[in-house]
Amino acid sequence: MTSSLFSSERLLFTPATPESNAIPMIFAFPNEYTVGITSLGYQVVWATLAMRSDVQVSRLFTDTSEPLQRNPEIVGFSISWELDYVNILNLLESLSIPIQAINRDDSQPIIFGGGPVLTANPEPFADFFDVILLGDGENLLGDFIDAYKEVRNASRQTQLQALAQVPGIYVPSLYAVEYAAADGAISSIKPISGEIPAVVQKQTYRGNTLSASTVVTEKAAWENIFMVEVVRSCPEMCRFCLASYLTLPFRTASLAGSLIPAIEKGLQVTNRLGLLGASVTQHPEFSALLDYISQPKYDDVRLSIASVRTNTVTEQLAATLAKRDTRSLTIAVESGSEKVRQIVNKKLHNDEIIQAAVNAKAGGLTGLKLYGMVGIPGEEAEDLDATVAMMRSVKKAAPGLRLTLGCSTFVPKAHTPFQWYGVNRQAEKRLQFLQKQLKPQGIDFRPESYNWSIIQALISRGDRRISQLLELTRNFGDSLGSYKRAFKQLKGQIPDLEFYVHQNWSTEQVLPWSHLQGPLPQSTLLKHLAEATSHFPGRTTAIKLIVRN
Repeated sequence: MTSSLFSSERLLFTPATPESNAIPMIFAFPNEYTVGITSLGYQVVWATLAMRSDVQVSRLFTDTSEPLQRNPEIVGFSISWELDYVNILNLLESLSIPIQAINRDDSQPIIFGGGPVLTANPEPFADFFDVILLGDGENLLGDFIDAYKEVRNASRQTQLQALAQVPGIYVPSLYAVEYAAADGAISSIKPISGEIPAVVQKQTYRGNTLSASTVVTEKAAWENIFMVEVVRSCPEMCRFCLASYLTLPFRTASLAGSLIPAIEKGLQVTNRLGLLGASVTQHPEFSALLDYISQPKYDDVRLSIASVRTNTVTEQLAATLAKRDTRSLTIAVESGSEKVRQIVNKKLHNDEIIQAAVNAKAGGLTGLKLYGMVGIPGEEAEDLDATVAMMRSVKKAAPGLRLTLGCSTFVPKAHTPFQWYGVNRQAEKRLQFLQKQLKPQGIDFRPESYNWSIIQALISRGDRRISQLLELTRNFGDSLGSYKRAFKQLKGQIPDLEFYVHQNWSTEQVLPWSHLQGPLPQSTLLKHLAEATSHFPGRTTAIKLIVRN
């Protein structure tokens, strides 16, 4: 089993031969191999480590591993999905490493984590990690290894204090959090000594060579795909969007300098190409990229493309994708209501959405998937009617095009202007309303689980008191009932579910991530919040927030 998974890999890099005193290391993905090897972030970090002669790295997944280093000095985790924390705890136990950082001694490896989940808000996982890397791995990973080498033979405490000096490296145990009460809000977050930085700044890679697959395998969840990152971040800046706000500024890969050479290299080993990014079609040379892929020599290439901006869906784009074995496109519309789109800063009109559907059909695509959201701050019942009306208009304008509306519940995310808002209690009913209205129209409605949104909100807004709750729920199972049971058990020791999930927070209060600086300062987020609330309905709504003037 193990050998067949790894033996199917075609590497697009050359691993280094480790030196005799190379740092023994395990780099884990807390899920099955097929999922982990499909993560571009995991691939790139693993290859970066494997190309260093001063590191000897083994990979670990929940279902398989390479031969593991016997006494690893560093164990790392790449985390893409919140609920994978259960597997992190299981993998630590399988390596005989204490789950809580406080219980590790000098003989235990340094446990680090990175990836989008931890960069957004690492606090719910603070008890489990010695070190958390905040931001882009391009510079941060090398800085981390180099800093570790300087203190490799020192005590654990000395190592952690030295690592905390490196920009973007966050050592949770070196920060003390105080609360107004055991189950109250945070009153302060301060470093435990003057040598530790008061604020840790997320690190941003500003180069124009973005990520590309380092391995291609038929065993990946996306079989034999070669992935290339076309853009990073998104210039749209929808007020709820972590993918935009957390990863600013918007960066594009150089077409001639890196994109085309990467694609040429990848297409030597596979004929399946994936273009990744939050807003791929907004690359300034996207049409030239399409022309390049449209060459006859690539006629057998299957092309997959991430979500595209609605008003960039041309007939030419649709025709190119259809010719390259893509049957449908995905666009994010958020809502059929112009007012709601103004609130979230979605610069889009219904006629552009309808035109995208017309172009998709004319170009030969058979399906169009739209992404929407319910429970956005300021949303009212008539905004749902507007979404139903919009979907009907799209269906009428492009008959025969298979329409899907994927719909999630608004979940507040750290470092975005909507971080102060709670989850709308009416969201579940609103999802049910849309289902009831759209199904008879022959529109495929796919709601994301409301209960999962509640758990997501808890983790995305949680502070470090949540770590003990996560340990408890691991034994209870990952249903919402398990979380409620754990809250009951910890009553009086931590705030309740309501505080983390549904409550609107004051813009004056200390946030769990106040000591972790994202791309934009809080003053800018507040300006963007004020801009959003200026589009709220005239009458006072239950979800209106008091914004500091």
